[in-house]
Amino acid sequence: MKISVCMATYNGSRFIEKQIQSILPQLSYNDELVIVDDCSSDQTVNLIQKFTDSRIKLWENTKNLGAIKNFEKSITNAEGDIIFLSDQDDIWMPDKVKEVTSVFTQRQEVTLVITNLQVIDEHDNLVPNSKLVGDFRPGLIQNFVKSKFRGCTLAVRQPMLKYFLPFPEDIPMHDMWIGLVNEIYGQTLYIDKPLLQYRRHSSNVTSENHAEIRQMIKWRYALFKNLSMLILKKMLFDSNNFP
Repeated sequence: MKISVCMATYNGSRFIEKQIQSILPQLSYNDELVIVDDCSSDQTVNLIQKFTDSRIKLWENTKNLGAIKNFEKSITNAEGDIIFLSDQDDIWMPDKVKEVTSVFTQRQEVTLVITNLQVIDEHDNLVPNSKLVGDFRPGLIQNFVKSKFRGCTLAVRQPMLKYFLPFPEDIPMHDMWIGLVNEIYGQTLYIDKPLLQYRRHSSNVTSENHAEIRQMIKWRYALFKNLSMLILKKMLFDSNNFP
């Protein structure tokens, strides 16, 4: 089972080394860390190149794609059976890859795995009582209303990529899209154990956290429109293949 860790970077020089150092020891010789840099103006690329590890596959964009399309490019270039998503500034627990891949091995019906997490600040201090930490319950409607899908906790089987790629142009977040599409086509399993430390700082606050109500309604409509099309396609496919 080949593992691909997909990372999208942009001006992440402050924390990128710690993140890569937490990932590489968990990968075997034939696994890969696929990094796409989105025209960083700091030392991000130089710091990545210093690792001189053949498992790191680095792409440098010639024009800025934005976070969602940058992740899409990283995922598209992945060759693994299991695709992990990774932020550029977190820290993975030493057993993250092992615990997640064991679920995929033992539970063939599971197509997506998410885990709990710890929240840390820019100085690696734990942030208590964070809203990011909590129970996950599967379900399309409840996760459409309030999504608990966090890309940094997510791993998915390669055959699922055909359902959520390419990312629609008007979706607010790629991780929410992946999770909701999996609720339609696959099965999600939640590991209620922190397997990474999610770094919260001023540069990585998601757009939805500070969005106006009007913008949030626009985003939800875009999700509803795109998900409705997928549900309709699935219904038509299922009806055509009904014995």
